Amino acid sequence: MATKRDYYEILGVPRNASEDEIKKAYRKLSSKYHPDRHQGDEAKAAAEAKFKEGKEAYEILSDAQKRAAYDQYGHAGVDPNMRGGPEGFGGDFAEAFGGIFGDIFGAAGMAGGARRSGRQIYRGADLNYAIEITLEEAAAGKDESIRVPSWDECHTCGGSGARPGTSAKTCPHCHGQGVMQMRQGFFSVQQTCPHCRGSGKLIEDPCSTCHGQGKVKTHKTLEIKIPAGIDDGMRLRSTGNGEPGVNGGPPGDLYIEVRVKKHDIFERDGDDLHCIVPISFPTAAIGGETEVPTLEGKAVITIPEGTQNGKQFRLRGKGVKGLNSSIKGDLYCHVRVETPVKLTEQQRKLFRELQASLQQGGNKHSPGEESWTDRLKNFFGA
Repeated sequence: MATKRDYYEILGVPRNASEDEIKKAYRKLSSKYHPDRHQGDEAKAAAEAKFKEGKEAYEILSDAQKRAAYDQYGHAGVDPNMRGGPEGFGGDFAEAFGGIFGDIFGAAGMAGGARRSGRQIYRGADLNYAIEITLEEAAAGKDESIRVPSWDECHTCGGSGARPGTSAKTCPHCHGQGVMQMRQGFFSVQQTCPHCRGSGKLIEDPCSTCHGQGKVKTHKTLEIKIPAGIDDGMRLRSTGNGEPGVNGGPPGDLYIEVRVKKHDIFERDGDDLHCIVPISFPTAAIGGETEVPTLEGKAVITIPEGTQNGKQFRLRGKGVKGLNSSIKGDLYCHVRVETPVKLTEQQRKLFRELQASLQQGGNKHSPGEESWTDRLKNFFGA
């Protein structure tokens, strides 16, 4: 299953954005990607996907309660279908049956998360981060510093979530266990306490800085290594650098998507590189040498006499060594013969003389002209 994109990233707003900023960003996105403004099936389908993605992000971030849940738990806090979500399948139904089988077999909760000291714990949500690099950096690899969202203990309340001078109280409904049990004959059914949401504590007077979360959003710098040969669209995984878990659960992971910038000269195809090499009309006719670029510097290719437009030259080992390859790919140089422009009268005269001379030799100077003439005769039935 594909990892969902961050809602703030979708709308292009910071996490501390105001309601007006979120509304303005959504209006801009919905106007840009409204399906009715795009023509063609593919373009319309792509725009519709962006439009739906933006609508989903706005519906969450424009609702104060849902936004708070998203900020604290990530996608797991607002998607009832996500495994381990506070209100989802894993949070109620599976926990109930986890209690049944837990009492019988001694197992702790099933899909709803593990238990620690009686409280339900959940793994944190994964985060996505995009980084843009050049083709040269993708081929050689590089070390990069990135700044990603993080959480720090709230200094105002010391991580308790309660206003200074007050403290969290043990939940009287579950007695600090985070779960409530009901016996139904032979079975014992348990579910997450709906009052403290599995924490076992109730904060009656929340801290004004962290709003009862006990932690505040910040940023941290990570040093990552981009391996040589990585290609556009590939992802790197940084374990444990996603959103923090709930009730002491393990943190999620950070996925770093690599985007390779479009190169001015080369186009990558797997481990091979392709480039267009323009040559002059005289060079194509009588042959010669021309310099071509590579990722490692310059190289020289020999142009044989009578080279036609589109001729391909292969330079072995001048491509990229991919992640799963032990050898480098090749560089393919595609010749483009340039027709002279802005000729002087003297040059035009010389070309007319050349043309007359070539015509005297018949079709031997134009290998494709005779076959082209024959194809035309067959087409018109002459």
